[in-house]
Formats: sequence, C-alpha cells, structure tokens
Amino acid sequence: MSAVAELTRELTVRTDDGADLAVTVLAPLAGTTPAGDVVLLHGWAHSRRAWGTVTDRLIRAGHRVVLYDHRGHGASTLGRTPVSPERLAADLAAVLGETGAREAVLVGHSGGGFAALTYAATQPEAARLRGLVLVGTAAHGQDTPDSEVKMMGSGLFSRALSRPGLGRKLLSSTMGKKADPWARELNRQLFAATLPRVRADYFRCTRGWDVRAPLASVRVPAVVLHGDQDKVIDVALAETLADVLPAARFEVVPDTGHMLLLERPLLVVSAVAELSARGR
Repeated sequence: MSAVAELTRELTVRTDDGADLAVTVLAPLAGTTPAGDVVLLHGWAHSRRAWGTVTDRLIRAGHRVVLYDHRGHGASTLGRTPVSPERLAADLAAVLGETGAREAVLVGHSGGGFAALTYAATQPEAARLRGLVLVGTAAHGQDTPDSEVKMMGSGLFSRALSRPGLGRKLLSSTMGKKADPWARELNRQLFAATLPRVRADYFRCTRGWDVRAPLASVRVPAVVLHGDQDKVIDVALAETLADVLPAARFEVVPDTGHMLLLERPLLVVSAVAELSARGR
C-alpha cells in the first residue's frame, strides 16, 4: 500500500433525506505535530478537486483534513430535499458528526462559505468550532438574476464549457488578471463537470438569504479573505460580513479574483494556521 493510500480514507455520508455525500479524510503526514482538523467546503459548480494545493499544504502542517462534494456535485448525489443554504448546513453537520470534526476550522469558498455561515448561524454546536476561514463569500445579497440562473442551466453553456479555450474565456471574469493558466483550466473543468440542473439550482437557492442578524452572536474567530478583482461577489458584501462577525479579521487580497483558493492557495493555508494557533 502506498503512503498516500495509508493517509487517505474515502467514505460516504448518508443524509436524512437520502443524499450520499462523497467525503475524503486525509491524515496529517507522519512526523508532523498535530494541528487540529480542517474541513473544506467548495463553491458552487466546483468539487473537492479545487482544494488540491490547500489540502497538500495542510496535511504537511499537521492537520487532519476533511473535504467533501456538496450534494449534486462531484461524486455526491442530490437527495430528496431542494437545495438551500439550510439544507447544506445540515449536510455539513452530518459530515462533521460522521468524521468527528466538530471542533475543526471550517474553510468555505463562495457558496461553501454560505453553507458554513448558515451552519454557524443556526447550529448551537457551531460554538465548538476552532475558526472560520471565509473566502470570496458573503452573508447576504446573493440574489442571482434570472438571466444568470438560466445561463447556468443551459445546455449551450455546458457545450461551450467543454471546449477548453472557449470555456476559459467564458469564465475569465471569475478570476484575476494574473491567475495562472493551470488555475483557469481547472476552474473550467470543474464548471464543465457539474450538471446544468445542479448549477442552476444552486445559483438560484440563495435568493433572499440573509444570515447577518444571527451571525452577530457568533463569536468563533474568523478570517475573511476577498480578492480585489472579484466580480462575482462585491468586496463591500465581504466587508459587511467581517463587520457583522464579532471576532473577524478582514483582508482584501490584491490582484486576485473570485477563485482565490486557486489563485492564492497559500494565503488560505496561512489563515488556517492563524486560527489554529489562536485556538491552541
């Protein structure tokens, strides 16, 4: 058995509405000082694959890492309940319980941040968390226009995404001007691999969603990171999120777009280290 296989465990978490969530648990590298659990939540139309560089650095720093595909994404099934931030928060609770990671640092990118914030705002057990790293996300204002939802569910859009050059061009506004070509291509592949119905349902599901009021009583330490070239979620919404959370630090990242986890993965790792050290 290879060293990678020894460090990796794949499991399926069955939710109360019948969704099967594909979960990966990676142990810290042998010889490292234990640094606590980290749970990674990807954004809409992505999957666990998005966290490759972040995961590698975290296990090398002594963290046990849990990452999973949101329902309908990657290898996870949809289940019977319509998609909503509350449903995804319940999915997260199920993953945390099954993996024993209730005292983890949660790292949520974009829509993964919506799920993490909803969990923090609605679940009493969230008080046990060590920290929140919130990347390119917000606590309100995600009323996706009908035109964009329609595009996300379009077969024509999917066919365009399947063509590498055209797909990268269509998604160019999601990344900063200095993003590496490999990051642009991975972003395209992840979007192209997500079913059109799933993309549309997820981009529609946050209309009217607003957790600012309950977050005001969430005292879990947090780091809010946002690219200064993010054209998907306005930086003002991220700043509001940081203002609402009582124990948050806000950082605007220069020359970076919405896909900060692909563009600046080491900055995400540093934020985890900051919260983990504070927890210890």
